[in-house]
Amino acid sequence: MITLPLSITWGPDPEIFSFGALHIRYYSVLFVSGFIIGFWLFIKFFKRENLPVDMLDSLLYTLLIAGTLGARLGHCFFYEPNYYLSHPIEILKIWEGGLASHGGALGILIAIFFWVRKYGPKYNFDYVWLLDKLGIATPLAGALIRFGNFMNSEIYGDVTDLPWGVIFTLKGETLPKHPTQLYEALCYLLLFGLQMVIWKKWLPKMKRGVFFGIFFIGIFASRFVIEFIKEPQVAFEEGMRLNMGQLLSIPFILAGVGFIIYGYVSKKPAMVEPEPAKKKRETTLTDNVRVKREN
Repeated sequence: MITLPLSITWGPDPEIFSFGALHIRYYSVLFVSGFIIGFWLFIKFFKRENLPVDMLDSLLYTLLIAGTLGARLGHCFFYEPNYYLSHPIEILKIWEGGLASHGGALGILIAIFFWVRKYGPKYNFDYVWLLDKLGIATPLAGALIRFGNFMNSEIYGDVTDLPWGVIFTLKGETLPKHPTQLYEALCYLLLFGLQMVIWKKWLPKMKRGVFFGIFFIGIFASRFVIEFIKEPQVAFEEGMRLNMGQLLSIPFILAGVGFIIYGYVSKKPAMVEPEPAKKKRETTLTDNVRVKREN
């Protein structure tokens, strides 16, 4: 008979190594790795639709800067606005932790709007088309970030008697808690797998906006449910029926439903239509109109 442990003791040093003022942490490595893997996925996306990959460098920098800045500001102003407004220099101390996925999402949504305005008209893609590609790749990056949270021993759950409960000794815990970081990471990995299967097998049949709608619903619905067993991240959440993470997730879930509806109402293809094919179709339509008028 196999006997499972009553709990797992966990307390690794979040720092991999340091050299002078340079401190390399697991979280930072995993955070950046998500963008690197996402970059590789975007190369595959662009090649499949015959788009030039040389413009991806600027997209990577846009996502990295906007995602980091938005996540940091989101944490500061969604969760502890009074503290950070009275200590603004603390906003810059990102290495001390404190990134909000909702803020990161908003930062990226705003930044890529301007990126699409620059490159979209030339290569025949729009804002929603790029959102779809982000909706496929981002869950994997989100999973890596949650693994980073686990290495930091942060944002874990309530006390549990389940055999995989974790005692986060780095935070001074003595009772096993739900490893909610791993729960979220697993949900995000499953969502990433689902999106990749759909992209590989049914991309030509998909409508624009559906990938992003599935992403929003999958990410934030799982976040909403898991928040029920999370410990409050800040003092004002104690006693709330729904915490801040859940309240912020609701509009994203509704937006996801909206994107799916938009996709099937607009009937725009998820793939970029090649420019020659587009011109050929427009020419054919013009010829048909001319023939009708002549008749």
